Amino acid sequence: MNLLINEKYKVQPFYVFFLVHSMQTGIGVLSFQRMLAKSTGTDGWISILLAGLIVHFMIWVIYKIFSIVPGDIITVNYHAFGKLIGSFFSLLFVLYFLILGLTVMISYIEIIHVWMFEEIPAWSFSLVFLILIYYINTGGFRTITGIAFLSVLVTYWLIFVFFYAMKYSEFTNLLPIFDHSILDIWEGTRNVSLTMIGFELLLIFHPFIKDAKASQKYAHGGALTTTLFTLFIYVVSLIFYSEKQLVMTIWPTLSMTSIVELAFIQRFEYIFVTWWAIIIIPNMTISLWAASRGAKRLFNIQQKYPLWGMSLIILMVNIFFFDIDSLNILKRIIDPYGVFFLGAYLPLLLIIIHIKKKRNRL
Repeated sequence: MNLLINEKYKVQPFYVFFLVHSMQTGIGVLSFQRMLAKSTGTDGWISILLAGLIVHFMIWVIYKIFSIVPGDIITVNYHAFGKLIGSFFSLLFVLYFLILGLTVMISYIEIIHVWMFEEIPAWSFSLVFLILIYYINTGGFRTITGIAFLSVLVTYWLIFVFFYAMKYSEFTNLLPIFDHSILDIWEGTRNVSLTMIGFELLLIFHPFIKDAKASQKYAHGGALTTTLFTLFIYVVSLIFYSEKQLVMTIWPTLSMTSIVELAFIQRFEYIFVTWWAIIIIPNMTISLWAASRGAKRLFNIQQKYPLWGMSLIILMVNIFFFDIDSLNILKRIIDPYGVFFLGAYLPLLLIIIHIKKKRNRL
């Protein structure tokens, strides 16, 4: 399970900022406000900050793990548990990354159906996305990093939508504050977790970073930017809607774009949904790259074969099982079970390899 990556395939440490931030900024940004408002209302900002702190802790755990056992999660699992049990846990990560990519794709296609093209079958959109994802993946990790970099650069012009919405806002909607229990705040933190995940892809692409230790500050910077961006969106949503309206709105961020009026654009929400594809594509691409990379490492095969297989699985799901119930099932796997798995497993893994390291010294 030793892992050596040619230097020409690696990226500079500062690109980790864009990889982490682009993975965290995705489909959850369009809808997280609804569930958060249900659980914590005007105190949702506390849940967002708490979720951000947890993400920073988990990033620290990941880098601490790799400071003891260099490589990726496959190497670490093998070192901690041996070949058989380690391969089992590694397979769970492969399945997690596959389900994450599938969830993002189905969620975005559902938005396209509702807002733009109701009659076009889901499999046709998924086929286009899968061809594009495969093409990007064949370019290697440096190409994937370039797409993530581009997606972050083109994201922030959309922020003017939120400033536009503030013209119609009522700032008293932010009151009262500190009006919810600790259990409510924790429930809100769990509800916002789907927006915050994505940092865990570090577990696979860590070996592809030059001077990986130096990239930790950029990983934290990406996570901090996501936290602040999410906080900003939630505050704007609260003052634009009322708390009760926010609870009843399925995609608050998207609904907010429909108020934008420009002389040369009548339906700005169409522009927003279309442009969001540039932001979503890195989510799907990096997730499927990580899943196929993990399968390559586990079964010692060329990465293109598991990528083909996973793409076929996703296409079949979109053909035979695409509906809102399937989407809800996938979201329940990722949130909260996937989040709980990461939150419990990674600290435990750090403890195990730390104990093993001390015993080997003795």
